[in-house]
Amino acid sequence: MHRRTFLATAAMGGGAASCTTSTTAPEPAATREMKMHVGAQRSPTDVEMLQFLKRHGVDHCCGYPPHPGERGHWLPEDVEKTRELCESEGVALDMVALPFLASSHIDRESRGAIMLGQSPERDKDIDDIHKMIRACAEAGVPAFKYNMSILGVLRTERTPGRGGSTYSTWRLDEADADPPLTRAGRVNEEEAWERITYFLDRVIPVADEYGIRAACHPHDPGVPPEGYQGVARVLGTPEGLYRFMQIQECPHHGFNLCLGTTAEMLQDPATEIHDVLRRIGSAGKIFNIHFRNIRGSRNSFQEVYPDEGDLNMVDLARTLWEVDYPYMVMPDHVPLHPDDPRRRQGFAYGFGYIKGVLQALRETA
Repeated sequence: MHRRTFLATAAMGGGAASCTTSTTAPEPAATREMKMHVGAQRSPTDVEMLQFLKRHGVDHCCGYPPHPGERGHWLPEDVEKTRELCESEGVALDMVALPFLASSHIDRESRGAIMLGQSPERDKDIDDIHKMIRACAEAGVPAFKYNMSILGVLRTERTPGRGGSTYSTWRLDEADADPPLTRAGRVNEEEAWERITYFLDRVIPVADEYGIRAACHPHDPGVPPEGYQGVARVLGTPEGLYRFMQIQECPHHGFNLCLGTTAEMLQDPATEIHDVLRRIGSAGKIFNIHFRNIRGSRNSFQEVYPDEGDLNMVDLARTLWEVDYPYMVMPDHVPLHPDDPRRRQGFAYGFGYIKGVLQALRETA
């Protein structure tokens, strides 16, 4: 969409003081077109990567504009140049990843004030996010993704997989039973929710004003109620996700929802995950899907190839269609092999798998 048209459309979405709401129910799946499509979030966003995506049938991506450095935020031209580069290779830039609020551990983060609850530093970071929301609107990019994590992605030792590959693995009973605290110290549920709410109350109304979807990734993985490394992970249960999405009743507030991470929250992922998807998806709160499988359940799992885990990925795609999910479906956290150090093979397999699943559903609807 041309950026002037995009801005004119966004300006109709509501003001910064409150969020607008949408109550339109999805049309029955049997009578409508499937809108979801394969996507990717591989970095860097350069010609080599874009051509890799394009030749594997990927026409949509989440991109990575140049890091803003000391300025702290993108300019509109940074996002626009990234969009134009993507389009020059035939790939649509559907989303961008913020240059901070990533999935890394807080002790490795140079800009951790939002999750540490530190004012006035977090207010400066939030102001920079406001500027990047406006930059997205001016450049015609409709969404951004982010994390609200202190512990990053928790894993134990990798485990053997098929064909000599290895799988990312989490076994709570094998993890350090008494790890040292992070620089965040102890963060209980009340403190975690305060920091999340402080952020959402100041960011989501601006996202709504400009018509930009804000997609948050859940905590990966969930941990026991008492927390891990002194930190409660409130976005590591379905109940936490439901509470999060209700903090701002706004159509531009939702999730970068990973099916693997969601499965990791559950005792019986294969059956329980569909109800979670229906509740969040029917509310229009899913803005991106990480389409990956696991073997196991809460507190003990491996991240495996999509065709060999406990989740029926075809059924999951069918549930996403049922709730009229319209955005990208992308592989994530693919297994690792010494012959594939950049994981290009693993992601190529994931792209083809997703395209096959979606095509089969379209043809047999």
